[in-house]
Amino acid sequence: MRKVVVIPAVVIGCLIVIWVGTVAAASMPSEESLSPTLTAVAEATSSAGNQENALKSSITPACSISDRYPPEVLRWCALIEQSAADHGLPAGLIAAVMLQESGGDPDSYSSSGAVGLMQVMPRDGIASEFMCINGPCFASRPTIEELKDPGFNIAYGSQMLADLAIKHGSYREALFRYGPMDIGYHYADLVLKIWENYS
Repeated sequence: MRKVVVIPAVVIGCLIVIWVGTVAAASMPSEESLSPTLTAVAEATSSAGNQENALKSSITPACSISDRYPPEVLRWCALIEQSAADHGLPAGLIAAVMLQESGGDPDSYSSSGAVGLMQVMPRDGIASEFMCINGPCFASRPTIEELKDPGFNIAYGSQMLADLAIKHGSYREALFRYGPMDIGYHYADLVLKIWENYS
């Protein structure tokens, strides 16, 4: 009996990838021939970026939120600052919650049914199926449609967070109750760490 040597498909796949990479690398222009082009592109981008930043700073007032936050969060600066002022919360804390919850995506919708920038559970949709002792847990909440409005979502989420902080005495306790209930203080500590790191 002869032994048949079988080469797994993974090994064959790896060999093909290596071969394609080698062929592609061989046909690329040299770094020297690309350098002038790359330098020109970098200078043009830098110049355009400087002009854009100058224009942006002349049109919009400075944001009190750290510029270390990603642009997806910073774009909501005016709404975050307004909610912070309205509800007595630090703007950086609201930004940290937003970064953790939605990454600044106003269309964010979680698998549990939370909606928008601050990932608020609405009274309808999937969230309507969550039952508490006295009935639906989120019956008094806004609808999905209302929470799709970024300004309303930030204001509502901030009000919830402010109320929890007043009721429970600290931001950590407030965040513990704002976030998922099945992970203990992990969510609260994560948001506080984001706030600290981006301040």
